[in-house]
Amino acid sequence: MNIKNSPFELSENDLKKLLKRGVEKGVFPGAAAGIFYRNGKQKKRIVAWYGNAALEPREKRLTKGGIFDLASLTKPLATTLAILCLLQMRKVKLEEPLPSLLQKKVMGEKSRITLKQLLNHTSGLPAHREYFKKLREIPFKERKERLETWILAEQLESIPGTKKEYSDLGFMLLGRIVEIKSDETLDLFVDKKIMQPFGLEEKIFFRKTNDHKISEKGKNKRGTFVATEKCPWRKKVLCGEVHDDNCFVLGGISGHCGLFGDIESVLDICVSILDVWQKRKSHPNINSKDLQVFLDWRDPEIKKTGVLGFDTPSAKESSSGRFLSRSSVGHLGFTGTSFWIDPEKELVVVLLSNRVHPNRENEKIRKFRPFFHDAVIRKIFPPNKKT
Repeated sequence: MNIKNSPFELSENDLKKLLKRGVEKGVFPGAAAGIFYRNGKQKKRIVAWYGNAALEPREKRLTKGGIFDLASLTKPLATTLAILCLLQMRKVKLEEPLPSLLQKKVMGEKSRITLKQLLNHTSGLPAHREYFKKLREIPFKERKERLETWILAEQLESIPGTKKEYSDLGFMLLGRIVEIKSDETLDLFVDKKIMQPFGLEEKIFFRKTNDHKISEKGKNKRGTFVATEKCPWRKKVLCGEVHDDNCFVLGGISGHCGLFGDIESVLDICVSILDVWQKRKSHPNINSKDLQVFLDWRDPEIKKTGVLGFDTPSAKESSSGRFLSRSSVGHLGFTGTSFWIDPEKELVVVLLSNRVHPNRENEKIRKFRPFFHDAVIRKIFPPNKKT
């Protein structure tokens, strides 16, 4: 596609129509989308929203400032950026092994797991475990240490460094590493070192499970929260309370989940990442060269390559659709969130939804995501242009 000369033909109304289609097809109760595009010195930003922030226990319309549970977007937007801060501070190294990172003895093959392998999901650790079922019976102050012990006791599913397997457990450990190496809680470190320099403090944040209560209308001092699932064991519709069960029992703060944010703020941080990546902007705590290493990483030792801390478009049937550049990076969140950053097209696409409301059985978003991204990119880069 002719990237440099194509006009920007996507409008706010076009974006809203796509979101309306998702609501009418039952993909999600509501959604917000943000697009940023640069063409030389020209740039354009569009934000749209449509539908409901909640259906139960009562209907609530989605507003521009609706705050979404970002779920696994926490991995790249908080934990990975925090590791980049620690690299700049020379507190960690990419090839540093777990015993040094956790400052404790680690047995067997796990002692060879490196920071890099945790970041690109080649540690060999399992994808997921329902630790919350046992963890909630343990005194709160002991939970982080107990969780760490359980993860280190897990049987590896592959030899570290040989196979890519997406793992929540790896990012739980990364969250612990940030706290150990910085001597601060993950939420405070992320807010101070990442969000404040980006001007996003109080806009993208972890929300402790004992934080200020939410009103019946889903509001508190930060704004209006978007509802997620009707949790079978918490016995209520979750709103302003982290959806992920393991994160919840850890107090709402973990390396794999826990961030909340609205559409404008998530778009802002993704555009800032693109700008730092392309050296258009600097960040006092993140070295642009380190960020380039993370986002340009290709591991020759494994068949399925991937950047560090972020995801890349799948070779077939990618959620990002058919038209994003292969150098694009992004991530998905279980609650129905996603972002993609395309450095070649100088494009950012963010889609936030509450597809798990009122329950997670709705998986229509699997087909909607690629449809959405394709429709957006076709509008920005019309197919009648030369390819």
